[in-house]
Amino acid sequence: MQRTGYGDESPITAFATTPGNSALTLIRCSGKDSINMIASVFSPQKKLKEAPGNTVVHGWIVNKEKEDPECLEKVDEVLISVFRSPKSYTGEDCFDICCHGGFSAGKAVMDVLKSAGFRDALPGEFTFRAFINGKIDLTRSESVMELVSAKTNESRRHAVSRLSGALEKEINEIKMSLVKVVSGAEVYLDYSEDEVSADADEIAGKLAGIDIARKMLSRLKKLSDSWQLERIYRQGVTVVISGSPNAGKSSLFNCLLKEDRSIVTEIPGTTRDWIEAWVSVEGIPVRLVDTAGLRKSSDSVEKIGVERSIKILKEAHLILYLIDSTQGITEEDYIFLAEYSGRPILLLWTKKDIAPPQGLPEVVDNSPVFVSSKTGEGIAELYPAIGTAILAQISCREADLQMQTGSAVLLGTERQKKLVDAARASLEEALALAEAEEPLDLIAPLLRDAVNSLGEITGEVSTADILEEMFSNFCVGK
Repeated sequence: MQRTGYGDESPITAFATTPGNSALTLIRCSGKDSINMIASVFSPQKKLKEAPGNTVVHGWIVNKEKEDPECLEKVDEVLISVFRSPKSYTGEDCFDICCHGGFSAGKAVMDVLKSAGFRDALPGEFTFRAFINGKIDLTRSESVMELVSAKTNESRRHAVSRLSGALEKEINEIKMSLVKVVSGAEVYLDYSEDEVSADADEIAGKLAGIDIARKMLSRLKKLSDSWQLERIYRQGVTVVISGSPNAGKSSLFNCLLKEDRSIVTEIPGTTRDWIEAWVSVEGIPVRLVDTAGLRKSSDSVEKIGVERSIKILKEAHLILYLIDSTQGITEEDYIFLAEYSGRPILLLWTKKDIAPPQGLPEVVDNSPVFVSSKTGEGIAELYPAIGTAILAQISCREADLQMQTGSAVLLGTERQKKLVDAARASLEEALALAEAEEPLDLIAPLLRDAVNSLGEITGEVSTADILEEMFSNFCVGK
């Protein structure tokens, strides 16, 4: 019995949209002989069988009555988008069935498809088949899931860049350049030293190979550094709003969120626990956390809220520390800023609309921002200040500059980062040996290792276990 899993050719199906209260539901099908299988439960059958690729066919999904096989029960009226092999997403015959929304219609259609011989698709199996059939490389495969899980427009833009082949192109260019260096090195290994004369052309060839390898190493370093930046845009950061009671934390939280989530009153200590929400700040996914005011209290509930606030502060990538302009900086503020002096802090003076800032302290690295959550003053300036404070924590200035001009090629996954670092390490070792004038039979294997690591990024070099692990993290239907 053939094991159901990645790599078999059996026809598969899955919901491409979540069934529920919606106008439409989309079901995807793909696989060998799938057109005949769908046609067997479709009316008019002949119209679907003869439909060319990239066309849409209107008709009914039907089910044969058990009592009378000649009698067909209409299940749902559908539109079927037909994609013929090899011009389809998976490279196989592929169909998207658009049926009515709701829980019942989609489930009924799915039941009919399974009775016709389709099995449930595994997570990411459609994209796996696209990769196996040479429609996309591994970097584009991974970008599909990156696009689905993108939290902001900026992270979506990065995923689209990889989906369009920018990363694949960069990796292949580096790899092919290194292949030339390996080929040149192996020419010398194929002959004895007596057979190879050390003329000017041969010396120049060796030096050119070293120069190419150095340039490729520089490009690998840029790619490796880019992961620090991309990880921020993919995974997001935690930004915690902190400060004394009644400094305006909840008001600022609501203002940045553009909705009333936190209770706002003039009574200090209203917020008893932290509350969070995801927002986009300069294209960066930010987990924004509103905390309880930090002060000593005899209220047992408020004390627990303060303890939890201190705990979440330790996880913060950035702290927005609020100072009430009507009160000025207090001894408690100085104590907090001194205690967290080693952490990234952006100082905010609140209630700008009713009081000017008093006694500006020089206790943080960046300039304070003056805001009023009530009138919105200073909020426009706050967004870029938060973005700058977050990006200041990473050391990829060149990648950041390239990204601003739209020319960056960024790594998209930790798997890609590890393989780029492996290629980089092999290349660095090879260059060190070359500079020490060590023999080529020690250098050439390192160059080949670098090439193989780069091939693994695009999937040119891969194993079944690695592929199964990677695609199993996809959502079903992709």
